Amino acid sequence: MSKETTPDTPTRLLEAARAEFAQYGISGARVDRIAEQAAANKQRIYAYFGNKDQLFAAVLAQAYRDLSEQVPVPTTREGIEEYVGHVFDYHRRDNSLIRLLAWEGLHYGNKEIPGEAEREAYYTLKSEILSETLQIGSARKAGTLLMTLIGIASWPFVVEQQRRLMTGLAPDDEEGWDKLRTVLVAHGRAVIDTASPAVSLDAH
Repeated sequence: MSKETTPDTPTRLLEAARAEFAQYGISGARVDRIAEQAAANKQRIYAYFGNKDQLFAAVLAQAYRDLSEQVPVPTTREGIEEYVGHVFDYHRRDNSLIRLLAWEGLHYGNKEIPGEAEREAYYTLKSEILSETLQIGSARKAGTLLMTLIGIASWPFVVEQQRRLMTGLAPDDEEGWDKLRTVLVAHGRAVIDTASPAVSLDAH
């Protein structure tokens, strides 16, 4: 069996596509480059995934599974208070998911995205965990809290030039990154306290 048709071919294609899409977006990505990096015939891409948009959707689905495995939503208040820090760490290790989401937004705008129902279910589950753990009682309020916490953790990686201009933080400034993380986690805790004051640890 040639390398092009080994059982791990879909995995190699997804890994190569993740890097390609993160760098060039959906419109700029090239199927032949993805196939070359994966050491596979580009016809394998169409056979496994269909068209380029479907491949991009598969890449994002895999990226979300990876995020869920590495940074699950905690089921304790103490864990949720550290959630911003864990999401921050994940994106600092690998900012490809952030870049993929930015490209997706530019490409689709407000139009429905491939796999939208699955993505919505993903966020609904996370919101339900937050709601139950923090006793928020409102699905919309829990969803808004989730969006806020993710935004706090992710924004420094969404627009890197703004981070650099506003903070002067260099990529190799480990002390600066640690300080930024500490500040963002504190902001996350303040937001959590505002969303669920009745069960604030400070109240016990």
